[in-house]
Amino acid sequence: MRKINLVDGTPVFALRAAEAKMLDHHVEGYLTNGIQINDGDVVLDVGANIGVFGVRAAQKGKNVRVYCFEPIPDIADTLEKNAELIGGGQITVCRYGISNENTQAEFTYFPNTPALSTLHPEQWDVDPTAFQRAVKGTMKNPPENMKWMKWIPTIFSGLIAKQLVKGRKKVSCSLRTLSSFIAEHNLDRIDLLKIDCEGAEWSALNGIEAADWAKINSLVVEVHDTDGRLNKVKDLLTQKGFNQLHSESESGLEGTAMFNLFALRL
Repeated sequence: MRKINLVDGTPVFALRAAEAKMLDHHVEGYLTNGIQINDGDVVLDVGANIGVFGVRAAQKGKNVRVYCFEPIPDIADTLEKNAELIGGGQITVCRYGISNENTQAEFTYFPNTPALSTLHPEQWDVDPTAFQRAVKGTMKNPPENMKWMKWIPTIFSGLIAKQLVKGRKKVSCSLRTLSSFIAEHNLDRIDLLKIDCEGAEWSALNGIEAADWAKINSLVVEVHDTDGRLNKVKDLLTQKGFNQLHSESESGLEGTAMFNLFALRL
């Protein structure tokens, strides 16, 4: 873990500097298509990683409260350091994942690319070339502050992908339902629910009880579209009263099964 500066000079602690800057680029993609953060908002970040989204959310308005969920111990340690940097109690760190039941589960932790750490490593094993395509797409369409990536021949994308997932570890982590968290903290509203939990988004959504759906005003969810999951999530959110839905692939990820789904009540 070391302290770095993001593109605008914001300091954060990071496990991998390049990855932190890439995560910051993803934040821009989440806050589009009508998704906003305003003064006094309550934001839940499921799959917070080191907290770059939480840091940016806290910067968007006065008295914004952000609850960040991260089950992997090494990553959660870094997240807590970033919560301390922001100060004022704006970011609350929850050292567990979100699912459809309160339980323990075995996660796969990737030390070389912590953001890929997941409860579902099989999503990459089913299609071994999927991650390579994601790496190749990112190399072709890097963030503004990482344009140097374009100079790396994409023929090396396979080697880079293999190095990034090298040294994976198994870690036992706690999982809770979102509704159990809502009850514990007595939340009466959630202005934005952001979910990016590497393939576990369906379980996370199914941990929300019927009475709690009305408390959620907007969502942005990274959906891994396997077995028609994108349409399943769209149908679920429509049933729960979200009447403005939009899905898209981030630039560079068009050849993968990953989509960002934006949902609003109007």
